[in-house]
Amino acid sequence: MSTLTTPSQHIGTVMGTPRRLLQAEGLAIFIAAAVFYGILGKSWWLFAGLLLVPDLFMLGYLRNNRTGAALYNMGHTTVLPLFLLCLGFWNDNSTAISVALIWIAHIGMDRAIGYGLKYEHGFNATHLGGAT
Repeated sequence: MSTLTTPSQHIGTVMGTPRRLLQAEGLAIFIAAAVFYGILGKSWWLFAGLLLVPDLFMLGYLRNNRTGAALYNMGHTTVLPLFLLCLGFWNDNSTAISVALIWIAHIGMDRAIGYGLKYEHGFNATHLGGAT
């Protein structure tokens, strides 16, 4: 009787086909957010200028790994930008919608290139194992 074991450095890391599917999903999210942003007719300079702003959430690592992971993950899940997107639609606020779409595009881009949500052990400990 054999059991499937995972090396300790990979526990909690998505690998193989599931990882590739999550990366493809990230690319689809990036493309969809960019297409909807384009439909809004907003400035592509604004899109480019704000695309990396969500990475400011990694400044929590200046304090410690626990704070860094918590803040980074807060800024790199779709919960907050989807909430902002809904508020933007609710209030007919195209600026909020634009910022939300850029934020969502950033998250999709990160997932597509292999950056995942962080674990508390350190910046490179992610559910996708880091960028490839």
